[in-house]
Amino acid sequence: MSPTLFRYKNYRFFFFSREEQRLHVHISSPDGEAKFWIQPVVALADYQGFSDRQLKELKKTVEEHADEITKAWKRHFGT
Repeated sequence: MSPTLFRYKNYRFFFFSREEQRLHVHISSPDGEAKFWIQPVVALADYQGFSDRQLKELKKTVEEHADEITKAWKRHFGT
């Protein structure tokens, strides 16, 4: 199960239900995929296919939605 948290432009922000416990978010689009850690600070964990410009925009979007992502994580995983 991969619940969608929100969409921004052509990007989908989501979790994988059975994955590591460290708070993070996945992002996908036709251009590629990325994973960002949320805590202790928003940081790029891994990516493929996105340009530096796209990664910068995605990081900013994750930072702006970090509280929303954290709350959704706690609801979904019960932590």
